[in-house]
Amino acid sequence: MATKIPVPKLGQSEETVTIASWRVKEGDTIKKGDVLFEVETDKAVLEVESQFEGTILKIVTPVGVEVPVMVTTAAIVGAPGEAIPPEMLTAAPAPAPAAAPAPAPAAAPAPAPAVPVKTPAASAAAPAPVQAAAPTPAAAPAPARKAVSPRAKKFAKDYLIDLGKVTAAGTRVTEQDVKNYLEAIHYNDRKITPVALNLAREANLEMIALTGTGDGGRITVADVKDAIAEKPQPFNNMRKIIAQRLTQSKQMIPHFYVTVAIDLTALMAKRKALKAEGINLSVNVFVIKAVALALKEFPMVNSFCDGNSVSRKSKINIGMAVSVDNGLVVPVIANADRKGLDEIQAESAELAEKARSGKLTPDEMKGSTFTISNMGMMNVESFGAIINPGESAILAVASSVPTPVVRNGEIVIRDIMKVTLSCDHRVVDGAMGAAFANAVKANLENTELWNGMI
Repeated sequence: MATKIPVPKLGQSEETVTIASWRVKEGDTIKKGDVLFEVETDKAVLEVESQFEGTILKIVTPVGVEVPVMVTTAAIVGAPGEAIPPEMLTAAPAPAPAAAPAPAPAAAPAPAPAVPVKTPAASAAAPAPVQAAAPTPAAAPAPARKAVSPRAKKFAKDYLIDLGKVTAAGTRVTEQDVKNYLEAIHYNDRKITPVALNLAREANLEMIALTGTGDGGRITVADVKDAIAEKPQPFNNMRKIIAQRLTQSKQMIPHFYVTVAIDLTALMAKRKALKAEGINLSVNVFVIKAVALALKEFPMVNSFCDGNSVSRKSKINIGMAVSVDNGLVVPVIANADRKGLDEIQAESAELAEKARSGKLTPDEMKGSTFTISNMGMMNVESFGAIINPGESAILAVASSVPTPVVRNGEIVIRDIMKVTLSCDHRVVDGAMGAAFANAVKANLENTELWNGMI
């Protein structure tokens, strides 16, 4: 019996997802546990396993389309050769509209000779390169969606022309209108090598937009490759969400910043001694714990402001920003104030590895009350981070750098790490932000605190 395979909901907050790739094709036999497809959420790419057995009769949802979860049919499975009831195909809800990418021509141009056919103003015999001069202003754009004759479409395709810039003399754009446009922009004064022309066709580039750097202004392959590299690329789902949320944060949250320098010399010595005993704890583990303890002292920093009221969070859940190939994800260590250093070490290492391999689940990235962005491994002196919407502060952690400082009237070399606290000024005032940052500093510099935890 034919059965629908739905697009599942993989987290509490996911309402739409995008199918990133299919691991099976129509006609394949599947069993329970087989990976059918991958979905891209705003935070990760996740595998979807089959809960059914049988043959893939039809793949309903294509790659790259954003669709609502649970109500969308991904595929139909059944017995080999089984007919699919028509209602199964028509009942599938329409995919949610994806963000519109940069405009592109309606159809890819068909292969054509290396040099375009000459317009009436040109000579009958076409030379190898087509002559061109610097482009002049184009004619006024035609009205939106004006009808275009088939011959005009083919002619414009051969010449790599944007029909939207061609003015129609009558009720629709004709071949003669295109020829008039080419003459108006001195198209035949341009020069382009045959190989560059073919490459431009394959990439759907507009000839008039290309700038030649070759002899006499000739457009070369290198020029076309530069134009291809500069074509707008639509954001993937993760980058789109990052852009939206961080823009929202900077527009809606009044940020201010507090930076303190922390002497990690004693802590580094402690880590070295622990490592010799077989106990390996990263600096980030100590930072997470120090922040969690400071948040207990300053609950207002562990809050959220909606513009009209403030809500204090009862849990201390630390989000740790992790850079991945296609963006940034923030797995969460829940109840960090109640966990030991060894627990934080194991959990943070596991979450970071899952983040980089794209295996994080949505539930592992929800519920943070405060975020730490650690760039200590990237050799930076200091930086400021943007507050995650739903929180009131974020801590930016820079590199630990051997630095000459004054101690007891003498210049000594100490391991100094700068941290910068970004605060929501609607909730956290300057004095509170400074006090919190110094509480984190005091915790990290307190050797007795760490001795009592290990």
